[in-house]
Amino acid sequence: MVRMSDANRLAADVKRGHYAELEIELKSILADEPNMVARMATMACVLATRFESVFFWTGFYLVDPERPTELVIGPYQGTLGCMRIALGKGVCGTSAQSGETVIVPDVHAFPGHIACDSRTESEIVVPIFDSASRLYGVLDVDSCLPAAFDEDDRDGLEAMCRILMSV
Repeated sequence: MVRMSDANRLAADVKRGHYAELEIELKSILADEPNMVARMATMACVLATRFESVFFWTGFYLVDPERPTELVIGPYQGTLGCMRIALGKGVCGTSAQSGETVIVPDVHAFPGHIACDSRTESEIVVPIFDSASRLYGVLDVDSCLPAAFDEDDRDGLEAMCRILMSV
């Protein structure tokens, strides 16, 4: 008989295994590609397909050099996203402003959440930094499932973002 705590641990082990495999795969795929748009588009696609039962929207919002107080949509997989998000607004803007990963188990309870798609229930946003430690943008992942993201996702997605930026 599998107890609930055992089932959660098994699920966590499987998820960590997916991220470990994905880390190797992504390093290989991106190894010879210097173009950042191509790298982001590929990473969004790989993440969305690898975690298709959980990830509803997977993509990037980038600091706009012409409007540095805003994030502008970048490559993504999913339904129509918001075009621009102000720093400090919503989950993406909060993560960008704080420079820290934000995990939101219930987006409806997050003050100031920006609902680009009403089907989103939970979200994780990871800030991305360039080689000079300047904010480059964020990786945004939404799920139609409540409380879909945890520390394993934080660790895995932060590792993916480091690979993305290792040009």
